[in-house]
Amino acid sequence: MGGACYQGSSRQTLLCRLVPNDIKFARWKRPYAPYFGFKYVEWEQLQCTPTFKGDGTEMDRMVAWGKQYPYAYTMWLGPSFCALNVHHPDFMKTLLSSSEPKDEMRYGFLESWIGKGLLLSEGKRWFRHRRLLTPGFHYDILKPYIKLTFSCILQDKWQKYAHTGKSFELFEHVSLMTLDTILKCAFNCRSNCQTEGTNAYIKAVYELSFLSSKRSRTFFYHNDLIFNLSPHGFRYRNACKVAHSHTEEVIRKRREALKDDTKKQSTQSKRHLDFLDILLSAKDEHQHSLSDADIRAEVDTFMFEGHDTTASGLSFILYSLACHPEHQNKCRDEILTALEGKDTMEWDDLSKIPYTTMCIKESLRLYPPVPGISRTLTKPMTFVDGRTLPAGFVVTAAIYSVHRNETVWENPNEFNPLRFLPENVSKRSPHAFVPFAAGPRNCIGQNFAMNELKVAVALTLKRYQLMADPTFKPKILPRLVLRSLNGIHIRIKPVDGNQ
Repeated sequence: MGGACYQGSSRQTLLCRLVPNDIKFARWKRPYAPYFGFKYVEWEQLQCTPTFKGDGTEMDRMVAWGKQYPYAYTMWLGPSFCALNVHHPDFMKTLLSSSEPKDEMRYGFLESWIGKGLLLSEGKRWFRHRRLLTPGFHYDILKPYIKLTFSCILQDKWQKYAHTGKSFELFEHVSLMTLDTILKCAFNCRSNCQTEGTNAYIKAVYELSFLSSKRSRTFFYHNDLIFNLSPHGFRYRNACKVAHSHTEEVIRKRREALKDDTKKQSTQSKRHLDFLDILLSAKDEHQHSLSDADIRAEVDTFMFEGHDTTASGLSFILYSLACHPEHQNKCRDEILTALEGKDTMEWDDLSKIPYTTMCIKESLRLYPPVPGISRTLTKPMTFVDGRTLPAGFVVTAAIYSVHRNETVWENPNEFNPLRFLPENVSKRSPHAFVPFAAGPRNCIGQNFAMNELKVAVALTLKRYQLMADPTFKPKILPRLVLRSLNGIHIRIKPVDGNQ
């Protein structure tokens, strides 16, 4: 970028002075459309702390900057990388309605881990894979998953906390449960990960998530040689080996089970068709199958995204309900009525818990599992106010910030499930609430994730009353998925009748 600027449309130019190691924020200078409520915004810069400290205040600071700049602002990392953060539904719509590829700087560092699966692929490759994998999330495929989604193992493990009154950290427990669920549902793999103690794959995912985020935020680590020679690079490669061995073992076992046609028919007749079946049998219009590298990339991607994002979402949902007992009690009453004495949920029960669903969505608004996504423009992009960004620019959809944008949400930090009543939803832009992104590159597994969240919340509330621990307030960290620096703690006790 030389030392000065990029040229937008012929109508305006945004000048950005480069100052090493500073993060700068700017508002564009040109008249805004009357829709935005004011005529002019002066171009100015806000000198900010050079780096994020990772102390759990980053998201609060970004929301505060969003109050100052309600639509978008530019953010610098080091002397040469600049991205536009958008956090208003009208700007989000323009970005998410496109099929622009993910940002190479932020997501490219993940390729050695999860390969060129749906998350990282682009162009014709992405379109082909998306089309081949979409049948894996059809209604008929998802329906049998409901009975596999949630086992009593997690609840039984929590029994030891139910009578002590002491708080406990729930994210690790929930992560093991969601990993167990994805293995059973998508890969028909029975594991003992919930009972065998600390899981090597879970630890590897934590490590890879931390190190990938660390690399994207450390300017010198953008250089492959420097990162690979560093202690962090050594840790990253070791964690990759653990993650890859896990997925390769899952694929190997399935291939062995499907070696001959007779055994294949016998095996598939005894169980539901799953995601791995779709991968292994998928063929395009030219009868070309996915390569072994493609299959591993999609398994790595879905294994990570299918358990880690759901674990984040579910952990914060349970925390939110613990903090708001009045909403928790309404959910429990609704759930008990829907289940009619049953200990498991069935497909038809999912539509009988609308208030619980609204509470889940409200927690996903406050604590979106993926706090932001970045795209690199392959062609100029014109936003709703007529201004244009050039090809090559990076734009970040700040999901956490748009969900707390006070120009969109009244009292945005308040937990209010009634925001998701149909009559209230109809008054908002559909891009005001995007926990699973939106547009052509939205989350392909969002229906699976929502079903899993509903079942897990329902069966947990049926058995336990959740209570907050005021001494442990989560310090939010924006990693690949939303996490808490100090964990997510709650207290529980048995619901009357489940003593």
